[in-house]
Amino acid sequence: MPVIYRPARTEDLQRAGELVVHSLNELCERHGFAPIATVRPPTFSQFSLRDDPNGLWVAEEADQIRGFAFSWVAGELWFLAQLFVSPGQQARGIGRELLKRAFEHAIKAKTAVKALITPAFNSVSQGLYIQHGLFPRFPIYSISAEREELIKRLSGETLHCEPLENNPYHLDYLAKIDACALGIPRAKHHRFLINDAASRGVLLYAADECVGYAYVAEGHIGPLAVTRKTALDAAFRAALKLASSCASPHVTAHVPGPCEAALTVAIEHRMRITFPMLLMSTSEFGNWTQYLPRNGGFM
Repeated sequence: MPVIYRPARTEDLQRAGELVVHSLNELCERHGFAPIATVRPPTFSQFSLRDDPNGLWVAEEADQIRGFAFSWVAGELWFLAQLFVSPGQQARGIGRELLKRAFEHAIKAKTAVKALITPAFNSVSQGLYIQHGLFPRFPIYSISAEREELIKRLSGETLHCEPLENNPYHLDYLAKIDACALGIPRAKHHRFLINDAASRGVLLYAADECVGYAYVAEGHIGPLAVTRKTALDAAFRAALKLASSCASPHVTAHVPGPCEAALTVAIEHRMRITFPMLLMSTSEFGNWTQYLPRNGGFM
């Protein structure tokens, strides 16, 4: 039977998520890394499908999902959250066909910048993205520490945390912080995180000035953003303290290469680099000395 490319439906998303996890873990193991992904409820893809159904596509054959593409738009940014083809199906042109439809989403949305985050060792996909004008910008390091050991080492200046709420005042703070750190609006994504029971969000204050925000979920930090890079080290220490209060055995984060302040704090606290990623884009955007992404799909 021929492969059919069609818009994703709600009932596809759990199976698509399982395909993504299986494909990503197979890629990691093939390159000597331990599996990094686990199957979770598809809450973000469900949210994104309701927000903008043009960004999610499946490749289907004989009632089996062979590939999945998921992109979202925020302001002038188009971001490819996921593009995966099932192992054993990757030499059939399915990825190229899905990417073609994903780029059509960017064209319809009239975005100025296209971007994605991919494993740094994923050279085949990187070549494909470069053909389409997305070039490597900088590494993003997944870092980790055992929670109990991290608690013993926590030290240094931190910022004051206040719980984040879904009200106009807090949303206005978030918008101003994103304008400084990313240069794009992400109000809809903040509403998603604030309403996500698994996430805890805080605003970060230096004295009486709100200078940033951070989210933590199951010991993982991100996204985190500040209005100026001089606040990043204290913001990251505050996030480490917040994450270490979770029950998770590990505290983790994704730190961009340009974010020297966070990398310095991480090494001071003996956190280890566990997985290398790469940001690719059609042009430079954002102040990545001031922002830590949540993961490769959410950014």
